[in-house]
Amino acid sequence: MRRSVLFVHGTGVREASYKETFGAVRARLADIRPGLEVRGCFWGREQGASMVLDGASVPHYRRSRGGAPEDDEIEVWEVLYEDPWHELRLLGLQPAPETGFGFGLPPSDEFLAEVTGYVPGPAVVAAFAARGLAEEFTEALRAVVAAPELHAAAATADTDGTEHRRAFARAVVAMTIALSFDRGGEVSGIVRDELLTLLGTELYAEGRSVGGFLAKALARPVGWRGRHRRGAWGDAALPAVGDILRYQARGQGVRDLIKRSVENTPGDAVTVIAHSLGGVACVDLLVRERLERVDQLITVGSQAPYFYEIGALVSLEHPQGLPPGFPARWLNLYDDRDLLSYRASEVFPGRADDHRVDNRQPFPWAHTTYWSNPDVWSAVDAWLR
Repeated sequence: MRRSVLFVHGTGVREASYKETFGAVRARLADIRPGLEVRGCFWGREQGASMVLDGASVPHYRRSRGGAPEDDEIEVWEVLYEDPWHELRLLGLQPAPETGFGFGLPPSDEFLAEVTGYVPGPAVVAAFAARGLAEEFTEALRAVVAAPELHAAAATADTDGTEHRRAFARAVVAMTIALSFDRGGEVSGIVRDELLTLLGTELYAEGRSVGGFLAKALARPVGWRGRHRRGAWGDAALPAVGDILRYQARGQGVRDLIKRSVENTPGDAVTVIAHSLGGVACVDLLVRERLERVDQLITVGSQAPYFYEIGALVSLEHPQGLPPGFPARWLNLYDDRDLLSYRASEVFPGRADDHRVDNRQPFPWAHTTYWSNPDVWSAVDAWLR
C-alpha cells in the first residue's frame, strides 16, 4: 500500500513561515520515511484574515507605508517552490463557468487538451537548456501535466483561459526551479521571469498579443488578493487571532481547500498532519465528510478537543460523538506549556490517542516549535507504522 502525507498549517501562518515550516516537516518525514510523498495545504493567504479596509474600524490606527508590490510576488514564489500546484488547486475550487450551447469542445476540454498536448518549441527548450535546466524542465512539465490539480482546475476554465494558462506556466517554472535548488543549482529571479515569459508566449501564441501585457499577466499571482498594508498592531495580532475568528464565521473555504488537497494527494492511503487551527478544520471536515483514503489523522497543538467541550466546534456538539466514517486512527500531540494545545483522548474516548511532548519552550514559542522536537517525530514514526 502506497501512503502519502498531507500537511495542513495552523493559525497566523503566511508565506514565509509556511515555507519554513513545510520545509522542516518534509525534511523530517524524509528522514524517517524515505520516498514518502508529502504534500502541503497552504490556506493562510486565501482564507486567512486580512483588513480589507486597511484598519478603518480601528480608532487611531496607524497605517504603515512601504513594501513594494514586487514583495508580494516574491512571497508567492516562496509558496510555489514548495507547492507548485497551489494556484491550480485554488482554480479547481472556483465555480465552473456557464458554457451555453456553443459548438466544438467545452472550454475545459479545450484547455486540458492544449496543455497536456503541449510540446515545447525549440526556443523554449534552448532557453532552459542554456541555463542548465533542461532535465528539470522536462521532469517538471511531465509532473504538472499528470497532476490531478491540473485536471481539477481545467473544469473551471472559461473560453479565454488566461488565468489557467498562467497557473500552468507558473507551476512548471516553479517546479523546474525547485528541482534545481534541490540539486544545488542557482537561478535568479530575473532568469525565472524570463523563462516564464518565454514559456507563456508559446501558450498564448495563437493570434494573441503578448509582449508587455503577457509579462504582467504571468507575473500576477493567480486568485490571490494583494497584501493590505497594516500598522504594527494589525501585523502583530491579526493573523493569529483573526484567522481563528474568521474560521469560526466562514470556515467552509478552508475546509474546501483541505478537501481538494486530499483529493489531489496521491497514494492509496493518506495521513493528514495538521497543526493548531488546521487541526480544528480537519476534524470539522472529517466529521462532516467521509474521505475514504484518509485513514490516519495527526493533530499537533490543536484546539479541536477544547472547542468541542465548550460547544464551539462547528461540526459536532456534545453529546454527539465522532461518526463511524471518521479516521480510525487519531493521534493528538500536545505540550503542557502550549496554551493552545489540548488533550483529546478523554474528550473522544476510544477514538483519539494523546501523546504529550515537551518542546522546552515557554508560550507562545511552545506552540510553534513542535517540528524541531525529536519526540514529535518518534511518535509520528511509530504512528505511521
